[in-house]
Amino acid sequence: MSNMTHYSDHVGANPSKVFKSTLFRSDRLMLGLNCLHPGQEQHPHVHGGQDKFYFVVEGRGEFVVGDERRTAGQGMVVWAPADVSHGVVNTGPDRLVLLIGIAPFPS
Repeated sequence: MSNMTHYSDHVGANPSKVFKSTLFRSDRLMLGLNCLHPGQEQHPHVHGGQDKFYFVVEGRGEFVVGDERRTAGQGMVVWAPADVSHGVVNTGPDRLVLLIGIAPFPS
């Protein structure tokens, strides 16, 4: 297995739900891509004991982290501390591609 990859090799689509692809996984970290069509939503949820980040690679979306709600576009980073509710909806006209990281991530 190579220690390097290009995100575009992992982009995909699912018209009925968020497309997810794992890039790397260990008991300390999970890196993946989430791809959302316009209007698709990752409903607010919580990761108990796990921090999470979203890095917007393509598109834009409305993110909620706890009580904060903001639109973020390409190049923005959104941080969701452990045990804080978070989610995203693609509010743009194009696909939303997010690099996500969750740590620690028990395998």
